[in-house]
Amino acid sequence: MAEHPSIEKFRAVLAEKGGTGEIVVLPDSVHTAALAAEALGCEVGAIANSLLFNSEGSPVLILTSGAHRVDTAKVEATTGPLKRAKPDFVRHHTGQVIGGVSPIAHPAPVPTYIDPWLRKYDVVWAAAGHPAAVFSTTYDELVTMTGATEIEVE
Repeated sequence: MAEHPSIEKFRAVLAEKGGTGEIVVLPDSVHTAALAAEALGCEVGAIANSLLFNSEGSPVLILTSGAHRVDTAKVEATTGPLKRAKPDFVRHHTGQVIGGVSPIAHPAPVPTYIDPWLRKYDVVWAAAGHPAAVFSTTYDELVTMTGATEIEVE
């Protein structure tokens, strides 16, 4: 069975960036951190949610632990104004759909911030460009691949 084109693209970019993780395609969509954690047998906090926001027309990506919700008022002090991104904005800036947005493999670089809570986990899981695909990584590798800046999200 052929791999979905968005996963193929993600796989190529992961290799290009030196990512060492395993890509896992799950049988059902894992569009929430809780579903992904259940399918992978890990804590929900080890899931890195990739949340794209609209900051006055520009994308901002926040990688947050599945155990946290982003306090936009707190985060805006660093990022500038944030609005929930509409599906077409997400697709345009990431080339991916909501529920499958990965931390990498976007058409152009996206300013990225990361929740330091993810550092607690030896293995972190994040979306791999498709709602049913995830990949394993480490906090340090994720920061290296994305150029993310640490930010308290809660």
